[in-house]
Amino acid sequence: MSFDFKKDPIENFLSLYKQAQLKGIPDANAMSLATVNADNQPSVRIVFYKGISERGFSFFTNYNGRKGQDLAHNAKVAANFFWPHLEQQVRIEGHVEKLSREESEAYFASRPRLSQIGAWGSNQSEILESFDHFTQKVAALEEKFKGQLVPCPPHWGGYRIVPHEIEFWFGQTGRLHQRYVYQVDGQGWKRFLRSP
Repeated sequence: MSFDFKKDPIENFLSLYKQAQLKGIPDANAMSLATVNADNQPSVRIVFYKGISERGFSFFTNYNGRKGQDLAHNAKVAANFFWPHLEQQVRIEGHVEKLSREESEAYFASRPRLSQIGAWGSNQSEILESFDHFTQKVAALEEKFKGQLVPCPPHWGGYRIVPHEIEFWFGQTGRLHQRYVYQVDGQGWKRFLRSP
């Protein structure tokens, strides 16, 4: 374990994340994201972390889908990275802010073309008539955008999770786990250990 509690939590996260990538952890950027809807019903799913943006953890999605609607209602979120082969977790609590249109368009341009077209074709989280209907819609969009760049849809873009708490969890024998917690206070980060 390479962890220094005196370091900034973002710096520690980036170090652990790089280690997970170097050790070949599959989908090391897979992040569980929990949101809450207008009825106070929580929902959780995996999204892909796409880097640090202004000291926040970025991800991208359809703004009209279920998570986008949840976030429009309640910007508070919780997220978790779990790397079981390393017996490590990083737990994050905070709120989201939308990334700039420029940031969203720049990332969208780097996506595979079929993913770009899928972003136009999917009415994310809505009832689907049939998968054949969806594939026909995708085929029509492929024809529409043939020979040209696929623009970023207005309903698609990024968020950053601005953390107010980050916990680094390291699994230990006998469940005597180590939990290092950073919480935002008026002066920066407050640091403390949490009982396993």
